[in-house]
Amino acid sequence: NATNNNTQQQQQQKTVVKTEIQATNGDDSVTSGTGNTGTNSSSNVAGAGGPGPGGGTAAAGGAGVESMDVDNSVEIPVTKATILRGHESEVFICAWNPTTDLLASGSGDSTARIWNMSAADLTSSSVTGGAAGALSAVSSSSPSSTGPGPALPNQLVLRHCIQKGGTEVPSNKDVTSLDWNCDGTLLATGSYDGYARIWTTDGRLASTLGQHKGPIFALKWNKKGNYILSAGVDKTTIIWDASSGHCHQQFAFHTAPALDVDWQTNTSFASCSTDQCIHVCRLGQEKPIKSFQGHSNEVNAIKWDPQGNLLASCSDDMTLKIWSMRQDTCVHDLQAHNKEIYTIKWSPTGPGTNNPNMNLILASASFDSTVRLWDVERGACIHTLTKHSEPVYSVAFSPDGKFLASGSFDKCVHIWSTQSGQLVHSYKGTGGIFEVCWNSRGDKVGASASDGSVFVLDLRK
Repeated sequence: NATNNNTQQQQQQKTVVKTEIQATNGDDSVTSGTGNTGTNSSSNVAGAGGPGPGGGTAAAGGAGVESMDVDNSVEIPVTKATILRGHESEVFICAWNPTTDLLASGSGDSTARIWNMSAADLTSSSVTGGAAGALSAVSSSSPSSTGPGPALPNQLVLRHCIQKGGTEVPSNKDVTSLDWNCDGTLLATGSYDGYARIWTTDGRLASTLGQHKGPIFALKWNKKGNYILSAGVDKTTIIWDASSGHCHQQFAFHTAPALDVDWQTNTSFASCSTDQCIHVCRLGQEKPIKSFQGHSNEVNAIKWDPQGNLLASCSDDMTLKIWSMRQDTCVHDLQAHNKEIYTIKWSPTGPGTNNPNMNLILASASFDSTVRLWDVERGACIHTLTKHSEPVYSVAFSPDGKFLASGSFDKCVHIWSTQSGQLVHSYKGTGGIFEVCWNSRGDKVGASASDGSVFVLDLRK
């Protein structure tokens, strides 16, 4: 199984699953792994995928690959990069607010942060600051003033706390997933502490969603914004009523941890698991409306195409599969990667999108250090993007579908033309990249990294 820095928790998670520890939410007896454990979200956004492929620890590797064959003309100058410091551990996930210049990030330091990029001086190359002062938000209403130095005006700290003996204490668990609702007014976070939380843009905790027994690996708002969907190590997926914070329906069809979820409509969704299965479920239905089997290893991520007709899945079995609700077997079984595929994204193009005259394509990111672009109609690989030298954890399309950003453990963010497959921009950060994301205007790319840094690349001329 692939080495995976993103998920030191994988081994522990497997142990937890084996011994079936009944972790109770929020009690002193939460036993969802020890030490600093983490997963990717995603994401959207925020990441896709849950605990991801493989177990074990990552080989750092890539030390000798400093002089990449990147054309200097594509390198993004330091003046166009804003580095955001404050997190005290790896930053697994990041997501732009869909309507404003706020970037959210989630970390192994048990905080999520909201960075106001309109307030930041984007000509400076570094924005630092601890988590102190009135801008710190806690998961209770009182601001906390711990942490080094004053917080900068552009940083809100959302502390994930649990009740212990009647007092609020930091959960000390990773924030594993985050997602903005579609009008950008609320941010949902999922944590290794077993809770989902809803926050306002000014950092206030609006509600805490407690029902999962153990870590949450993924969560997503539906388009309408009335429900949140989550996936957990407890093998279940839950639809939550966003306004009341109550569990609306819990689905217990998987036989192992649920790793990712994606809404198909406002009331139906797909989920995938380490049990190698995919289930499509609908609110109010007792049984899955469809189940897809075909992968021979854990399924890391699933995504519906823009019209909700085709479902793409990727797995540790190194394949990418396309499923249709009209058929029981996969429509395409795409085998080209030679290591685990960590995540996938559909382009925002084709019928039913804002870019209807462009072809629909699918991007896959693999531990084989490549990204592939696929023409799903033909089941053919259009481009193989080979400039990374380490596992690729994240890919994201620009809103117009013309560019793809990729982030890898080689510390590089590459931006490619989806049309030609050419590398158009490149930036090397200071830590392995866990997630990349575009703002809604398509002129900035956010990235989060293993060394605790978050950075924003300004692509405006």
